Order: sequence, then C-alpha cells, then structure tokens
Amino acid sequence: MTADMNDGEGTPGGKPPRRKRYRGTHPRKFQERYKELKGDPGMHAHIRARGRTPAGTHVSVLFNEVMKCLAPRPGEIVADCTLGYGGHASGFLKRISPGGLLVGFDHDEATLRATHKRLLTLAASLGSSQGEEGHEPADASIRDSQFATRDSSLVSAHHMNFAGIGNVLTAEGLDGYDVIFADLGVSSMQVDDPTRGISYKHEGPLDMRMDKRLGQTGADLLATLSEEELSKALWEFSDEADHAKIAQWIVRQRTVGPIATTAELTRLVMNAKGISPRARHRPWEVPGGLHPAAKTFQALRILVNDELGSLRALLRIAPHCLHAGGRVGIISFHSGEDRLVKHAFRDGLADGTYSAISEHVIVPTSEEVRDNPRSSSAKFRWARKAQKTTTEATEVTEAAEETRE
Repeated sequence: MTADMNDGEGTPGGKPPRRKRYRGTHPRKFQERYKELKGDPGMHAHIRARGRTPAGTHVSVLFNEVMKCLAPRPGEIVADCTLGYGGHASGFLKRISPGGLLVGFDHDEATLRATHKRLLTLAASLGSSQGEEGHEPADASIRDSQFATRDSSLVSAHHMNFAGIGNVLTAEGLDGYDVIFADLGVSSMQVDDPTRGISYKHEGPLDMRMDKRLGQTGADLLATLSEEELSKALWEFSDEADHAKIAQWIVRQRTVGPIATTAELTRLVMNAKGISPRARHRPWEVPGGLHPAAKTFQALRILVNDELGSLRALLRIAPHCLHAGGRVGIISFHSGEDRLVKHAFRDGLADGTYSAISEHVIVPTSEEVRDNPRSSSAKFRWARKAQKTTTEATEVTEAAEETRE
C-alpha cells in the first residue's frame, strides 16, 4: 500500500515525488503517518474516534476540570508553565479575552514556536491588537517576546523551564499572575517522536532531553551512574519493583558495550525481568496493561530532565508569583509528583499561604479515559492564594533570587 502522493515538492519533470511504501495496510512508524502529520482534519477525527492520538498532536487531559477549578476571567494574567500543543492554553486565552495576557513557557523550542504561532492566530480572532492586517504570526519572537500593549488578549512565549516564572514577571512588567498552571510529564508529540528516545514503543536514540540545551542524554546517564544511583532512581522516580536487578543488568551490559538506543534498553529490562520478547502471554498489551520497560523509561526521563527538581522550584515560588486570590493548578502523572504537590498545597493551607485547596485529587472520568487512554494516570490538584497585605513585589524578588541560586 502506498501513502498520499500529492503533497510534496515537485520533481524536475513536474511530477510530485512518490512516498516510500510501508508494510501492511496501516503505517506503523511515526514518519509513515503522513496524513496525520499533515494535519488532515478528517484523518484526525477518524483517529480520535478510535481513542487514539494523531501523530504530531496532543489531547489535553482534564480540560473541563482545569477550567472550572482555576476559573480564568477576562482581563486576567495566566502563566501556562507547560505550553505544549496549546490545548489548555487555548482555553485560557478564550476566557481571559478581552484584556488578558497569556504567558507561556516550554523547554521544547520547536513545539513552542509552532504553538505560539497558533495562539497568536487565535488571539487575533478574539480581537487581539496583535491581529492587525499584515501581521504574520510566524514572525513573532520567542522568549524575548515582550508586548507593551495590555489592552487586549495577548500571548507571550518563553523558551525556558517553568522554574523561572518569577524572573519573567520583571521582563513582562507584571506584578503577579492570576493563574499558574502546569501539566507535568511529557506530551504525546514527544512520546511518539522516535528521535526523542522517550518511548520503548519506537526505535530511536536514547536521548530523552526535553530541551536540547541540556548536557546529558539518557544514554550518557546509563553509562556513568553507579549501580546504587540507578537503583535508587528507578525506585524513587517510578516505583520499579525490580530496580536493583535492572540496575545490575545495566552496569553489567555497559562493560560489554554502550546502551545507546531505546530498543537496547527495552531488551535489557525484559531480560532483567526474565521476560522473553517472544512470550505468548503478554499482559501489558491488554487495556490498562503496563509494559515491563515503562517504569524504567519514565525514571530515566525524569532524571535526564530533573523534572522533580523543577517541580519543587515551581511549588516554592508559585505563591510568591500569584496575586492575592490567584489560583495555581498542577496535573501530575505519577505518585512522586503528586506527593510533592499534595504536601506543598497542604502545608500552604496550614501556614495561611493558601485560603483553599482541592479537598481530593481530581482524576479523569471513565469516559475521558476511554476517549484518551493516555489520561488514565492524570491527577489534578489546585490551590487559591490567601488575601495578603504584604508587598507582592518584594516576595517575587526574593523568590526569584532563590531560584537563580
């Protein structure tokens, strides 16, 4: 079977180039999903109806719950700490218009640029002053985008880790945010892209960096960490029961040769667990099943990107960056993240920093999980800042200094 032939650069003879063939009736590799990657609405609707996520996109989780609990209003300033594909951000932008400002953060520059362009187009359709005739969203700058006009819905994008949200307040000329939101973990676009090396499902280099400016890849850490450090990370970051055995196998394997690809790491974990890749009984393939290598990949990704360190920094600085009565909400995807959020909000309520927090963790409905299986492990918690009489500017400055240190 061949894929769509009509959407490429023309050849010298005037004919479009032929796509490479793929085996079977449906494309299996990420690069072969031409119609999905091309943004075909009909194809996307067909795939979503089957409970799957089209290649190159991301389906926002707990969208209605986030909008209800954080309640963004016209004229408010929202910090979306994990802009990603822009699903939640689009919802915020529609609700803070007119007069609001959406400040977006992401450490993935390519994704940030594409999403920023879409959001500027949305802002223009909502009446943004940035939507003047002749304005081309693709020319909008990243990071350093600072818009002086605050009289209509605007979008500012920053290529940086969300731990630096306090420093951006000064750059944007703001005294605080009304809403701070973070959707932790990794987006579907990154999981499905084999060049990222994030998923055991796709053959690729064991990179795992969300931000290419980071120094060490997943392969680098597997080559340098001690057996004890690997075992500890597997247990603390993913609750992997076989952490000691997997760490032992990693250290033994690297004396023979480097572990450089996702396939090599997957095979190693399977061997460490005593599971044959040809086994007939494959419980991880049933709905809700967990692949034997899933927790190892999760722990290594968290370690490469220092995700828990960034979350701790965000939880520490968030209340200092909020206006009185402002709301903060965080979606997490594993127990370690959720514990940090739960304890930070609980402690903030106890010491008077927050006036209210979510009584219970909010999880997706069975309908959402059926529609988007990747939402199954999502957990959402929120908190509302108390009415303070202290000077917010001083608190923000002090918190920003702590972050820099």
